[in-house]
Amino acid sequence: MNAFSRVEALIGTDQLNILKNSSVALFGVGGVGGFVAEALIRSGVHKLTVFDSDVISLSNLNRQIIATQNTVGQDKVLSIKERLLSINPDAEIIIKKVFYLPENANEFDLSVFDYVIDAVDTVSAKIEIILRAKNANVPVISCMGTGGKLDITKLKVDYAENTKGCPLARVVRRELKVRGINKVKVVYSEEGVKLNEHTLDAEKKQNGSVVPPSMIFVPAAAGLLIAKEVVFDLISNKTEK
Repeated sequence: MNAFSRVEALIGTDQLNILKNSSVALFGVGGVGGFVAEALIRSGVHKLTVFDSDVISLSNLNRQIIATQNTVGQDKVLSIKERLLSINPDAEIIIKKVFYLPENANEFDLSVFDYVIDAVDTVSAKIEIILRAKNANVPVISCMGTGGKLDITKLKVDYAENTKGCPLARVVRRELKVRGINKVKVVYSEEGVKLNEHTLDAEKKQNGSVVPPSMIFVPAAAGLLIAKEVVFDLISNKTEK
């Protein structure tokens, strides 16, 4: 028996080897991305490159898998690397402490990856990640809004052009349409965002918008759903070649 014996028993040796030899890029290791990263490593993916410029704060403790009292103040990329290597010391975890935007996108070649995952909040970054991955002919999956939501059963996987009910997905859908991009796989929820009096009275602002309340359930479930899609897309894509 080894760490991946039960994975191998479920998906097969050849498929596990595909995951071991695949290289994945993950943008954002917050409430969604942290669970994506952990699920990928626990599923047998060995090479993961993580992009994030943020540090762990007290407000992350309610939902982010890397956030503990001991990690508050640490760089998220350093914390996720330490955690993932504690699970699989043989994994290759490459970290990039960077806020990915159109202005610095040329510094990173997405064509070297087998899959690209977008788990960031900034719309301009999301669009740039998708465009760069599409231009490089690399599969990409993008997470839409999870803040202010509680019902994990409302999460869906579909193409961006088919989404409805999610404000972030509406913006992404419009921007991709303008650029003539379709068939972008996304994880999204049609559940309405819950903004209560506590959030509104506090008048918390982020980029001019009210910061949505949050709990762990939907971000974590979205991360696991993304990881599942990536794992089986990788297996399917490599098997077909």
